[in-house]
Amino acid sequence: MKTAVISGGNGGLGRALAAGLEDRGWHCVLMDIDISGLDASESCTPIAVDLTDIQALDQAASQIIAARPSIDMVIYNAGVSQISTFANADITSHRRIFEINYFAAVSMAGAFLKPIRDSRGTHLAISSVAGFAPLHGRTAYAASKHAMQGFFSSLRSEERAYGVRCLIAAPSFVATNIGNANSTDGKIVRPGSAADGIDYMSPETAAKVILKGAETGREFIPVGRVSRLASLIMRASPRLYQRLMQRKIVMDDPKQDKH
Repeated sequence: MKTAVISGGNGGLGRALAAGLEDRGWHCVLMDIDISGLDASESCTPIAVDLTDIQALDQAASQIIAARPSIDMVIYNAGVSQISTFANADITSHRRIFEINYFAAVSMAGAFLKPIRDSRGTHLAISSVAGFAPLHGRTAYAASKHAMQGFFSSLRSEERAYGVRCLIAAPSFVATNIGNANSTDGKIVRPGSAADGIDYMSPETAAKVILKGAETGREFIPVGRVSRLASLIMRASPRLYQRLMQRKIVMDDPKQDKH
């Protein structure tokens, strides 16, 4: 039985990814700071860990590696967002977002680097449209996802010699906790809680696209109509994308300066 380790495993997308893999006969280790509601079974092992605590993460990784015959996939799904303009945010929250979205993923990749090499397995990073395109009101989030995407796309060339795949999935808006985040309060929130997104997908739909892309070995997996269109427009004309995004902001918020 193959093993997948999923960070942010107790979130909506984490659970959906685990369900999809378990249906395929995988065992999933779900890592999250809060694992309430997750039950251990033959196909699932929940592990509570703060991914920003390097010592705790290393201990958890060692426990997982010792318990499983192989580690075949690591899915870097843990993440937070902040819905605020840069002018209304602070550097402390900016750093906190990087600690969770970027540095925790990098530390986790280091902890599982050897077992993934041994299995000729897969690193699967869950990025975002904000990982390759600008996103108004989410400067810290976009910066952290750009960094994450840059790390895993660079790691890909280093690990290729070991038969390891580094894949990046970029969902647009996944509805996991809609309405639980104010659009301007600057608090750190879990992705999927904002009410200002468009064309929301269910976690199950997003997971289906991601896992299908992983099975076919797609190095970049745009997830959802918005992500696919954004990827095409960004490749063709980043300036056009910026103009379209700004136009939407003005249409959604009449207080925005139309000039």
